[in-house]
Amino acid sequence: MTMMKKLLTSAVASAMMASGAQAAISNDTVKIGYLADMSGTYRDLAGPNGLKALEMAIADFGGQVNGAKIEVVSADDRNSPDTSSSTVRRWVENEDVDLVAGMVASSVSIAVSKILEENDRLGIISGSAASSITNEHCTPNHIHYVYDTYPLANGTASAVVKEGGKTWYMLTADYAFGHALEGDVTRVVEANGGEIVGTVRHPFPTQDFSSFILQAQASGADVIGLANAGADTTNAITTASEFGVTQSGQTLAALLLFLTDVHALGAQTAQGIQLTTGWYWDMNDETREWSDRFMEETGVRPTMVHAGIYSSTMQYLNAVDATGSDDAQTVRKQMMDTPINDMFAKNGKIRVDGRMVHDMYLAEVKTPAESKNEWDLYKILRTIPAEESYRPLSESKCKLVNN
Repeated sequence: MTMMKKLLTSAVASAMMASGAQAAISNDTVKIGYLADMSGTYRDLAGPNGLKALEMAIADFGGQVNGAKIEVVSADDRNSPDTSSSTVRRWVENEDVDLVAGMVASSVSIAVSKILEENDRLGIISGSAASSITNEHCTPNHIHYVYDTYPLANGTASAVVKEGGKTWYMLTADYAFGHALEGDVTRVVEANGGEIVGTVRHPFPTQDFSSFILQAQASGADVIGLANAGADTTNAITTASEFGVTQSGQTLAALLLFLTDVHALGAQTAQGIQLTTGWYWDMNDETREWSDRFMEETGVRPTMVHAGIYSSTMQYLNAVDATGSDDAQTVRKQMMDTPINDMFAKNGKIRVDGRMVHDMYLAEVKTPAESKNEWDLYKILRTIPAEESYRPLSESKCKLVNN
């Protein structure tokens, strides 16, 4: 064999070995880390039941992928970017975690996504809301799956302004998610001829909303916009009800309200509130069938985040199965190339910026007379098509987008 042939043979062999290494599932194990608020403000909307949704997906997939076992580890993020960063760094650097799932507080997701990019691991964010996660904070190593503040504003704020709510006073959680939602709502309100007349930012989390609600009430604004979530939202709504806010003629706009929040408040308190959601358990036979199984496991109906965690885990495992790899970039590309058609979304797709786009829905909380049982809480007013729901790529600041 000539020297040239030897060099060519060696090069081909090296290329094949490199290709095989990328295609293989590392350690013959797909390891998923579930990170969420397991005990605090956001516990009910994701929390332990989000972990159950992830485990349901793994069980439905068969418990293994391409002969490799699937392992799960989990941790309470305590809504702390520092705690979460430390956990995820340990997972990816010492424990060979391939995918980080869950993630609720936007500040946590933004911090974690940087670590995932540094270590070339994948994250699927299902609970966070800040639209900046796939805008200025985008990375090639994470996907934002269920919803974000852009469609929340396009849906709820747009509807309320068109119904006559022209002047708004914003009550905002003082961290990344609240700031992003306030910004997106301001954009929509002003674009529709309305005005933000004042803003107050509350610490995250907050138990006593009395002073904040009094300030909002004193503003005389048509609408008090709640740019918060979880227990903060339910506490604010309860306080507003006690102070007679809606009885005095002001409208309360809960810009991010989950099914578990409405259930906790009860239809009597929450009736008539309009909200935007990415999914509802009672939409069709497919959503009801999955929700019945989820309720058997947990005792509650699922939020859109629970459903999104199940769907995104299935999409991830399908991508690993199709490619024979747990390499982050290989799997992410396969997920981008594969339309999402399941009980969560129809014709959903993952864009280059990592945003999973799908139809959203404007809903209204039923009155006690309309509700047939404790979980029969929403009536869907209209579908907001995917192309109208999310920030267009032409407006993106994401480094992955060539505008």
